[in-house]
Amino acid sequence: MTQVKENNTVKVHYTGKLADGQVFDTSEGKEPLAFTLGEGRLIPGFEKGLIDMKLNEKKTINITKDDAYGDPREDLIIEVPKTELPQEMTPEVGMGLVSRTPEGQEMNLMVVEVREESVVLDGNHPLAGKELIFDLEVVEITE
Repeated sequence: MTQVKENNTVKVHYTGKLADGQVFDTSEGKEPLAFTLGEGRLIPGFEKGLIDMKLNEKKTINITKDDAYGDPREDLIIEVPKTELPQEMTPEVGMGLVSRTPEGQEMNLMVVEVREESVVLDGNHPLAGKELIFDLEVVEITE
């Protein structure tokens, strides 16, 4: 029987949860996630969890923060003067922003604190520092 191996293209239905059971993402009601293992498009623990799964097999995997988004990094938390924000913007805690690095790469930021003259922004992935749990089902394997 065919099993998932490195460099296979697979289609997978998944539900991602936190340790408290809160669902943060799912393919339920949508097309399955399609990708080729080894391309580095997904977190390492997700790909490792699929290796050796068979077609139509279901399983639950636990992914440590080290095989997911790692620890939050202090250097990705920055304070920015309000004068550097768009004039029409009223920043609020929890608001998402997109910034461009000098190299032109987009960076997602979250407002974590609003001060008198500045805002504190966090560029860490929202799931950084968290252990993740995924329910997986392999629905297609292409070698």
